[in-house]
Amino acid sequence: MVMRTFLLYVVVELAALAALTWAVGLGWTLLILLGGSVIGVALAGSQVKRQILRLQRTRTDPQGAVADGMLVALGTILVFIPGLVSTALGALMLVPPTRSVVRPVAGMLLTRGIARRVAVVNLTAPGYSGRGAYIDGEVVEEQVQGPVHDANIVRRN
Repeated sequence: MVMRTFLLYVVVELAALAALTWAVGLGWTLLILLGGSVIGVALAGSQVKRQILRLQRTRTDPQGAVADGMLVALGTILVFIPGLVSTALGALMLVPPTRSVVRPVAGMLLTRGIARRVAVVNLTAPGYSGRGAYIDGEVVEEQVQGPVHDANIVRRN
């Protein structure tokens, strides 16, 4: 699975570079790669700082801030991975307006991935009484008065 993903990454990046080089030339392609990397790193740095401050301020309902923090982290990783397509995807995840669009899609993909890996037990299935076998009883606590002269002997009432 990892090898297939890496192979797909290499093929997509090489195809994008070949298409861009064919369209605008080698010099402009190198300039676009360099400019995209510089802009992506600057954007990643500013968004990481902003997200850390937002996480520190958000204490009552941190769910949106945590989701945005994960998208900023993923975008930062994608910006630092070499390649035109990965840098563009990472930069899109770092820009706040596109992050609000990506957040529901990322949540859906994460939920689907977790659902595939985790077995779900349905406790409300038909025919299930909900409690199973149990023994009705009560707990009686004994009070300890104190030790007698021997350390292993305890007097109980």
